[in-house]
Amino acid sequence: MSELLLPQQFEAIQKGYHHDPLVSQSLRAEAYTDPQWFKLDQQQIIAKSWQWVCHVEKVRDPGTYTTADIAGHPIAVVRDQDGSLRAFYNVCKHRAHPVLSGEGKVRRIVCPYHSWCYGLNGQLVGAPHVGGLKEFDKDAIHLSPVQVEEFCGFIYVNLDPEAKPLAELSGDLKQEIDHWAPDIGSLTFGHRLTYEIKSNWKNVVDNFLECYHCPTAHKDFCTLVDMDTYKVTTHGIYSSHMAEAGNGQNTAYDTSKAKVRTHAVWWLWPNTCLMRYPGRNSMIVLHIIPVGPDLTRETYDFYLETPEPDDMEREAIRYLDEVLQVEDISLVENVQRGMQTPAFEQGRIVTDPDGSGKSEHALHHFHGLVLDAYRKAVA
Repeated sequence: MSELLLPQQFEAIQKGYHHDPLVSQSLRAEAYTDPQWFKLDQQQIIAKSWQWVCHVEKVRDPGTYTTADIAGHPIAVVRDQDGSLRAFYNVCKHRAHPVLSGEGKVRRIVCPYHSWCYGLNGQLVGAPHVGGLKEFDKDAIHLSPVQVEEFCGFIYVNLDPEAKPLAELSGDLKQEIDHWAPDIGSLTFGHRLTYEIKSNWKNVVDNFLECYHCPTAHKDFCTLVDMDTYKVTTHGIYSSHMAEAGNGQNTAYDTSKAKVRTHAVWWLWPNTCLMRYPGRNSMIVLHIIPVGPDLTRETYDFYLETPEPDDMEREAIRYLDEVLQVEDISLVENVQRGMQTPAFEQGRIVTDPDGSGKSEHALHHFHGLVLDAYRKAVA
């Protein structure tokens, strides 16, 4: 399968899906198992959507930078001296070596291969031993720019130069986050968890988007939140997942002193999840990173009021790491194995018209966005 999709391939992959979740089937198994579909995911979804990079604190000051890999492409995000946020392909215009590594602070960007030097705006300002070259115009040489945006306290980039701004595409998401988590910009990094999961990235997203499995697979979580208040609402390119904290003791972690009592979660197309668990003011960013057709990397970044977690947050991190993630990783890896057998083609979407958390309508919403991306590949 090339970057462009043939009409007959699209017709086959959308078979069974219906815009009405009450009568729809899920995505077909081959969308999760065939390496050709994974390649299209990288080209048509990851490389053409807004991808989370970091909290704004990492690139708040002039000269600060960080690097990332987006759909297999190296990217650098830099705060210019005038305060402008910039992003580039992390590729020197001389011989394609990365110009920056990791994160840090610089006055200029100097490639470690041949010392070609760029300003923080990406413009070449100097290169050794080029004085004798003919028709060499350093003013015409610039690191290739990438769209970058600061949104609700975080930094996102988009490799598609034609993409509309995230603030425009995301509708009312900013208003929702500002209401439920107005302090994101003042939070600081506290902890990271990282996982390698033997599953397609879309299975990981599917699992995140429904709590239909929670009463069966996450007994402790169902005491952490009041499942009777759990509501899921889909909008444009995101969905909101809201519940009140459970009443009394729970078996996940002690929330008796929690000042934040609302479990507020947002999924942003295609692979970013923002979560505010009961406790202190905080935000957890789950980044679901496609690595291969049956391999996904997850990072959980905890942004807290202080760099060191308090006792309740340490217990929350322990619960997420040692209980919730163990349960979820087992689920999605088992699903991936099942999808690779001839016994499964696709399954029925189970939907509660009232939008309860114990419903798969947000999963269906995600499948529709995936198919929209595939449809654009046909065009």
